[in-house]
Amino acid sequence: MSIRNSERFLTAYNRIEKSMEKTIGFSGYMPFFKLIDRAKKVNAIVRKFEDDLREYAGLRNAIVHHRTEVEYAIAEPHDDIVELIEYIDRELSKPKTVGEMFQRKVHTLRASDTLDKVLKLILEKRFNQIPIYEDQKFIGLITSEGITYWLADQYAKGDISREIPTLLDMYCHENKKNTYRFINKELSVYEAEEIFKESVVKGKRLDALLITENGLVEEKLLGIITPLDLIKID
Repeated sequence: MSIRNSERFLTAYNRIEKSMEKTIGFSGYMPFFKLIDRAKKVNAIVRKFEDDLREYAGLRNAIVHHRTEVEYAIAEPHDDIVELIEYIDRELSKPKTVGEMFQRKVHTLRASDTLDKVLKLILEKRFNQIPIYEDQKFIGLITSEGITYWLADQYAKGDISREIPTLLDMYCHENKKNTYRFINKELSVYEAEEIFKESVVKGKRLDALLITENGLVEEKLLGIITPLDLIKID
């Protein structure tokens, strides 16, 4: 016999309740709405699905408190509701990390490399952000937008030279710097999403999040997340 949607819903609901209790380090009884208020302060997943969770509390009460028989539920949730609450349950139990979702080979260039090399990489790989290093020390990001502004600045100054500049030359002339942030590979994808959104709100938009083992600049790059990658985050 197939499991009814109401039973699947209540199972996921109860698991979410336990996950939020674990998140805030609480054991005992606390109203679901209060649990949400406490858990959202420290958990990006709860913040993302807060409105859904609040609606589910009302549905849960309708199912539980108006039940008159073991086999009868006053409301049977739609499939999409059940699928979403089960998804939230899975994410709270084991959230996807940036390391799991975005770890990949990162193409980097040396600060002494010339502009033609970065242009070739942009053309071949369609990259918009490329980390540059000097003697294994991270210098910053070269971006397609930064290259455009640099060329426009040089043109405005009447200073376009036939000599091909190095990436360090270009980076030193860029107006936009520090448009990146290092994060550790265990950060949840929801926290990464929030970092991008908060940077826009603060007027300091980030071009990339750079993933390392512990989020330290001196560590090996394990991956890179750009704003366009946000579409991969459900």
